[in-house]
Amino acid sequence: MIATCGSARRSLARAFADPDAGPVLLYVEGAAGLGKTHLLSELAGLPEAPDAARLWWRCGAGDGQQVADEPWGKPALLLVDDVHRADEDELRRLRRVLEGLEPGSAAAVAYRPEELPVPGLPLGGSAMAYPFRLTVLTHRLAPWDEERVRRAAADVLGESGGTAEAVGTLHERTGGVPRAVVDLLALLREQRPAFTGTAAEVAAAGVPTRLAELVLSRTYALSPAHRPLVWAAAVLDGPAARDELIAVSGLGTVPGSDALLRALESAALAEPGEGRYGFAVPLAAAAVRDTVPGPVRQDLHRRAAGVLSRRQPVAWTAVGEHHRAAGDDRRWLRAVEKAAESAAASGRHQEAIVLLERTLAAPGIPPQARARLAPLLARNAVTGLRSDQTVEVLAQIVQDGDLPPAVRGELRLDLGLMLSNQMGRFADGWRVLEIAAAELREVRSVLAARAMAALVTPYWPGASLDVHRGWLIKAVAAADDSGDEAMRTAVLANQVGLAMSWADPEAWDLVERLPVQSTDPACVRQAARGLCNAADSAVWLGFYRRVDGLLAEGRELAARSGAPYTEHSASGTRLLQEWWTGQWLGLARRCEEFIADTADMPFLASDAYVVRGLLAVAQGDWGEARSWLSQRGTFGTENLPVPLGATAAGAVIRLTLARQEVADAAEQARAAWTVVAEKGVWPWAAELAPWAVEALARAGDTTGAQAMVRDFAQGLGAADAPAARAALVWSRAVLAENEALAQGKPSGLLAAAEAYRKAAAAYAELPRPYSQALTTECAGRCVLAADAVGEAGGADGTQAAEGAADGAGAHGSGASAAGGSAAPAGDRASTASAIAELESCAQHFTDLGAVWDATRARALLRTRQPAKKGRPPGRPSHSDQLSPREAEVAQLASSGLTNREIAATLHLSPRTVEQHIAGAMRKTGALSRRDLVHRL
Repeated sequence: MIATCGSARRSLARAFADPDAGPVLLYVEGAAGLGKTHLLSELAGLPEAPDAARLWWRCGAGDGQQVADEPWGKPALLLVDDVHRADEDELRRLRRVLEGLEPGSAAAVAYRPEELPVPGLPLGGSAMAYPFRLTVLTHRLAPWDEERVRRAAADVLGESGGTAEAVGTLHERTGGVPRAVVDLLALLREQRPAFTGTAAEVAAAGVPTRLAELVLSRTYALSPAHRPLVWAAAVLDGPAARDELIAVSGLGTVPGSDALLRALESAALAEPGEGRYGFAVPLAAAAVRDTVPGPVRQDLHRRAAGVLSRRQPVAWTAVGEHHRAAGDDRRWLRAVEKAAESAAASGRHQEAIVLLERTLAAPGIPPQARARLAPLLARNAVTGLRSDQTVEVLAQIVQDGDLPPAVRGELRLDLGLMLSNQMGRFADGWRVLEIAAAELREVRSVLAARAMAALVTPYWPGASLDVHRGWLIKAVAAADDSGDEAMRTAVLANQVGLAMSWADPEAWDLVERLPVQSTDPACVRQAARGLCNAADSAVWLGFYRRVDGLLAEGRELAARSGAPYTEHSASGTRLLQEWWTGQWLGLARRCEEFIADTADMPFLASDAYVVRGLLAVAQGDWGEARSWLSQRGTFGTENLPVPLGATAAGAVIRLTLARQEVADAAEQARAAWTVVAEKGVWPWAAELAPWAVEALARAGDTTGAQAMVRDFAQGLGAADAPAARAALVWSRAVLAENEALAQGKPSGLLAAAEAYRKAAAAYAELPRPYSQALTTECAGRCVLAADAVGEAGGADGTQAAEGAADGAGAHGSGASAAGGSAAPAGDRASTASAIAELESCAQHFTDLGAVWDATRARALLRTRQPAKKGRPPGRPSHSDQLSPREAEVAQLASSGLTNREIAATLHLSPRTVEQHIAGAMRKTGALSRRDLVHRL
């Protein structure tokens, strides 16, 4: 019967627990390295038999005679190892001992089944006379599964033990054989440079000495006539059918069949799958392969390539490697080309890229082969998700003077697209694309239209809107001349992006012209890109209700036609939409997951970086905010697409104003505004304008602030851009508020409040709840400031206005309404309305998770809200519980704000903030400001 390890232990335990129980014999069967000796050691420590004598018998070591001849004390546990090494005399003595087992005794006998003289008979050819009461069990050891290998790797290498791919490779190469796993892990632990956890390092680690000696001793125990079959298995490096092994070995059917039998008998080869033969430990193949003489090895590889090319489907990558090892470079390169084409056709672009990069980096590739393989690499790289290494390879290839002009132009085109779309190097990409357009136009290539279409894309900093329009005219003409429908669709997709960006009235009609019903995969890919371009532009324009349909259809087409870059860019658009429409629950996590998923191309995740930074601003985590908004140093922020760059700049300006660094904020505003103005796509100023206008107004540059508002309005003209129109109203309100404060005019502040309310109503229509709450807060602040100026100013309100303006400024940058007394009777209704507005937006901020904004709004409310009736006189006691003010201060402190920043937000002195933080830490037991977040 077959026993599990646990049941075997229990059976052995019964032999000692019951004096009347019969003896137990446990056979432990396992191939080399599976841990037989280790299991015997575990059984030797059987706790149920503390008084039993432990008798070790290692066959072939000469210590069995003493065990057989000396009388046993009872009870006794016999542990016999390496039975396969015993000669006939030793086996005879061992059988005699086992046949004489009596109650109160047990034996465990371990052996390698592949090395038994007679297969299936561990104790030799003669039958064993088992006693009637003897219980006989067999435990067959099995290789480790991948999870057990992972735990072993973590024990030896620390932490996770490497990536999931590395653990998978470790399991695959060792076959899960424990001894091979442990020895290979030892090699990885000691290697220099230190192991970093990659699958490539595992694959390149080499063969452990113990494994190499075992497989080589078995291989060279065969006669020279039989060894070529084992060599064939080593060259194929994987389980193979009998006929395949024989064909690669070159032995012929009859000699090859005989060689296979001898290899199996000697355990040089195993049968890991029915009818499939190879090494029990796949890693062992490399040790054998290295000993095969060079000329013989080349012949084996040549025949292996022929054998594998007859399998279906053909593994062209493996076929190519065999041709290369055989010295046939021409067939190698042809196989590489077929492998890459096959991978690309099935959407495995990354696999094709790795293969082509490795091939093109090899020295001595003929120009004709480079001309075939390089465009294939470029097409996969642009469609797939790799960037940095491919850019380096393409940059080298385009310098190759032996390439035909059409091929070089195509490669230059793909290089320009990668530099721009996947690396964020817009200036470099623009120059390369201009050269490519000229090169391709000279050879009248259909790709000339593609290069020109790329120069239509307006997102890159630098070229103006008029320049992009000029390239559109050329691109349309070139696409029409080409007669290629896919190229016409590619140009149309970029025309959609250009028209939507500046709210061209014909933009939506262009979207309808995209051939979404085409049966041509190339046309479908371009149509998907056009729809996703339209969705992205719709987000920036403020048409949020149209985005869902565009994204759903665009992503479906992209997935169906194999366009992962388009799919990923659509995911970034979705994050932007969720930010503006207030879908903040889990948004930070979704941003970080997207960034992790696109780690190979951080520029593709720029939407996620900016959204994550905007969330951090609202939540008061300002240190994290600057890190996210600067893309965590993955690439230059100055290379962001213009609308994203303007949005990030607006957030940074807001932070700078909140820290009362007004001069710096004004400089940042001027620089960011210049980028948008040079581009001339004015809807993209929407997320920058209110903050930039405030920065200049608070810095005293009223003329500059007015010019910004005037340019913004003129640039928009009659464009249908809801988000930008709301931002324009907001910007005018900011200008009006600051001018009214400077002049000490309560009426001007009330007019500014009304402008803020119009902006809030516009944002409510979109909908954009966060922007609506911010502008509503500004309206309430202006009303309270008007009351304060009116009360304190008398005939001359200038001095009072200056006092109110010290901490003021729109949009949560530390504004304060002076005073704390009740409003005049005639203004009580407007004051009450303003307080209600502030209470509402404070709740909206809280619902969204905008901790900093909610705290600021509540602080502003306290400056004018009357005390609640019924409270007993004196300061309320909070004993060991945080007071409301301590809780607010602690929340902001745990987010990373400095005392000065908290003081500006809550209209307190830094000394008061310091006292509140100390009280909060004492009451919560927090060890640091950061620790407060866990204690609150």
